[in-house]
Amino acid sequence: MSESVFVEIEFLLLVVCSIILPVGIYAYMMWKSAISRKTVLLFGCILIAISGASIFLLQRLAEMAKLSPALLDDRIFVSELSVALYLLPALFAGIGINTISHILISHLAEAEKRFDRKH
Repeated sequence: MSESVFVEIEFLLLVVCSIILPVGIYAYMMWKSAISRKTVLLFGCILIAISGASIFLLQRLAEMAKLSPALLDDRIFVSELSVALYLLPALFAGIGINTISHILISHLAEAEKRFDRKH
């Protein structure tokens, strides 16, 4: 194991899962002028999965930081500051759930309208 968790692959994966992938998803959705419900639903599910991966990586990095001799690792991943690191995955999970909820609500509203037209 190296001197710091900041040079470990888990830290790189955390940056990718916490920043790069969600920003890429948002950029893609804003760039497209039309997007299907299935794609939006898929992006919502991906955001929830990314959040789970981020939480797993944060816990793994906290375990690694305890064993690391570097003090900066302890200050960030083991101290009270680590609670703030969990806010970003919580935000993305909330947005993913809200996106899925939006798709389901709009589908149910259209299904009710189709039912009313038939009956």
